[in-house]
Amino acid sequence: MKQNRFFAAAALILACSVFQLSAQDALSPYSRFGYGTLRDMSTSSQRAMGGVGYAMQSGRQINAMNPASYAAIDSLTFLFDMGVNLTHFNGSDGDTKASDWGGGLDYITLQFPVGKILGASFGLVPYSTTGYSFGDKITNGAYSYQGEGGINMLYGGIAIRPPYVKGLSVGANIGYLFGTTRNDNFAIANNGSSALFERVVEVRDYHVNIGVQYNLPIARDKRFVLGVTYSPGKDLHGKTYGIKYDIDTESNSPDTTQVMNLRKNYTLPHTIGAGLSFNIDNRLSVEVDYTYQPWKNVKFTPLEGFDGTKFDNRWKIAAGVQYTPNYRGSWIQRVNYRVGAYHDRDYIKVGINNVKRQGLTLGFGLPAPSSKSTINLGLEYCRRQAYPNPLVKENYFYITLGVNFNELWFWQNRLR
Repeated sequence: MKQNRFFAAAALILACSVFQLSAQDALSPYSRFGYGTLRDMSTSSQRAMGGVGYAMQSGRQINAMNPASYAAIDSLTFLFDMGVNLTHFNGSDGDTKASDWGGGLDYITLQFPVGKILGASFGLVPYSTTGYSFGDKITNGAYSYQGEGGINMLYGGIAIRPPYVKGLSVGANIGYLFGTTRNDNFAIANNGSSALFERVVEVRDYHVNIGVQYNLPIARDKRFVLGVTYSPGKDLHGKTYGIKYDIDTESNSPDTTQVMNLRKNYTLPHTIGAGLSFNIDNRLSVEVDYTYQPWKNVKFTPLEGFDGTKFDNRWKIAAGVQYTPNYRGSWIQRVNYRVGAYHDRDYIKVGINNVKRQGLTLGFGLPAPSSKSTINLGLEYCRRQAYPNPLVKENYFYITLGVNFNELWFWQNRLR
């Protein structure tokens, strides 16, 4: 009965979250471009390790970054992981400074076994987020820019450990991308007249991610894990359209200026991810990841009245460490200590300028008393700016909180 109540509560949260994940921690003027700020499918524990996960293989936490990891779950365990975040942003462009707070529900995932060699996972995670508000002075008036929304992904995945190839796991995620982004340009003239130009992008499409992991033992309690993932590039489905509002007129009725199908006009590149981890028993895990996305030649057809977006190839390097003194010891010995760092070049260009990010992370996995469940607390500092011209300099401070329920879901008590 207790398990049924827990499952019902998890399903209810998942259903409600469909309408909440778009309100995320994007508080950046840079999220005005393209599809917004891209997000990786990392949980709170992975974010505390710099966002690694391609070679992470554990039966105690969910790793949607590489679906091959689902096969590591044992035949009796059910995992449920959800996370929230709180973000503080401050930025400057040399003349002006701004700060703001954001956050909300980050992700929700679950994982369970399907037989002895199969594991499955379902979840809802953000793909990209948009959120900004700033203004510029122009001749005879001013411009104000605002944006909101994002693209979410509802996924289901399965993985298998082929019995004839020891150490190998293969998996795949099939996802559904959905969401809406809005980019608003307000034109305010000195004579008092004003108008709003709005671009709306509605995405409704599928997404595929294939993963492989290979576990290579080198001693009784030491092993390497190599992980590789691939997502094919594709045309997006959905639509985009422009709307004009003459705010100073009596009717104030909107006028749709242009409607365009996303197919053949908006595309996503393929994504390649690779990682290598070194593990000592269940005490120490060290991982390094690399991500590459060739955005340079993707299509993003501009609407009339809106500037086009320039892209460049994106890459990211991330590294993380997790240490547990004694996973069978006292409470303090069972705490997971995590640290990580990352550096990436973003996919957008602003004029001739690329955008880069660097971040440092720190976190703790706090075990629940008399349970395998864990409360994951993470701290993250991120710096983002363009180069060679720095343009807007941004600093972010994130606090992430995740709850990882680990239950013996399929254990059946027997009376004798």
